[in-house]
Amino acid sequence: MATPTNTRFAVAVHVLTYLAASAAVGRTTPVSSDELAGSTDVNPVHVRKVLGPLRTAGLVRSRPGAHGGWELDAEPGAVNLAQVWQVLQGDDPVLGIHGPNPACPVGASIQGVLTDLDRRVAKAVLAELEGISLSDVLDDSGFDPADYAGLLP
Repeated sequence: MATPTNTRFAVAVHVLTYLAASAAVGRTTPVSSDELAGSTDVNPVHVRKVLGPLRTAGLVRSRPGAHGGWELDAEPGAVNLAQVWQVLQGDDPVLGIHGPNPACPVGASIQGVLTDLDRRVAKAVLAELEGISLSDVLDDSGFDPADYAGLLP
């Protein structure tokens, strides 16, 4: 199986789930980018790049400073994964469409076919993700507050 080149959505779901779990166990302090990076096994800068648009969308909030960090800014049941996808993916192609040679008979006609296919795939992805909330992800991960006591500072 090919390795995905864009992991922003997966990192976002992971981080949002971590923030939801932290709140669910009663954590009252923000979670640092370093802590989130440790859980996701990506660079803290990448975590912040993923969280920035989610903050703009009102899904998370940040507190600056030495004791700052990130917190969920929405109820987990009110956040569906389609919202997260749209914030991070926007209207970008899902399939990574290339620019074919218009002088080639196949290249001249394939672009419209691929663009239409991409729109249909994007629509199907959104439809699937609309039915999955952040609470569902937390439940599906087997969340048990006793297992997450380590999230408390």
